[in-house]
Amino acid sequence: MSAALEEKKQLVEELKEKIGAAQSIVIVDYKGLTVFEDTELRKTLREANVEYRVLKNRLMQKALNELGYTEFDEALNGPTAVAFAMTDPAAPAKILLESADKTKKVSIKCGMVDGAYITPDGVKELATLPPKEVLIAKLLGTMSAPISGLARVLNETIAGLARVLNQIAEK
Repeated sequence: MSAALEEKKQLVEELKEKIGAAQSIVIVDYKGLTVFEDTELRKTLREANVEYRVLKNRLMQKALNELGYTEFDEALNGPTAVAFAMTDPAAPAKILLESADKTKKVSIKCGMVDGAYITPDGVKELATLPPKEVLIAKLLGTMSAPISGLARVLNETIAGLARVLNQIAEK
């Protein structure tokens, strides 16, 4: 077996591990980006703990197909770069969508969140989600609202009873 073939097999295995570990993946067409724009994009992604790689379509397709994902086959043509988010699933979508709006050169092909294929529109929706901490705070607020209301009602009932007893005692 040739060294090049062995290297490609190793890269496919590495990609499979990254795909399995990533919270989200965004696949983009980066055609037309200048070196400066690409450098700025990579810097922004790196600061957000997102790995951004330009990959051969065939190798990425092979890794995805071996994991059982065939929905990506159509998107893997032309210049392709992949952003792997290991911590914040919305980070690559937000950054790449912002770059697409700013440069008009990057276009979103598709993505994956928690093992599920998402369309370019799904990637755009992912980019508009508030940060995880905000969503958790909203959820906790929603969950605590009925409890707070119940506590107020019970407190008011007890206070009302105390007022009635106080009026009876005064007579």
